[in-house]
Amino acid sequence: QVVESGGGWVQPGGSLRLSCAASGFNLEYYAIAWFRQAPGKEREGVSCISSRGGGPATYADSGKGRFTVTRDSAKNTVYLQINDLRVDDTAAYFCAADLGYSCSASMFARRQYDIWGQGTQVTVSS
Repeated sequence: QVVESGGGWVQPGGSLRLSCAASGFNLEYYAIAWFRQAPGKEREGVSCISSRGGGPATYADSGKGRFTVTRDSAKNTVYLQINDLRVDDTAAYFCAADLGYSCSASMFARRQYDIWGQGTQVTVSS
């Protein structure tokens, strides 16, 4: 399973680091995507990092320049750093995993991923 954490309330312009910790399997062999879902909206993909050796992370336009994904192999965790948070970043954030996948055309399709966490809430307001 994967478990997200690190969400919370933050003022516009602030930063958060979300964590996606895996148990029972080695995250390095999995592609990890981050999705978010705001109230009343569809779940949308915001980033994807390929399984081991698959290259750098890819970001949706909404996150380019503000989102950074990193892996910590020792902790079996993937992080999503979000800077310069905006009110419209308010959403539940989910990580999802798929074995051996390299981020490509289907990287933001929910059906691509077999393993999902329960989400962590990010609220941006003043």
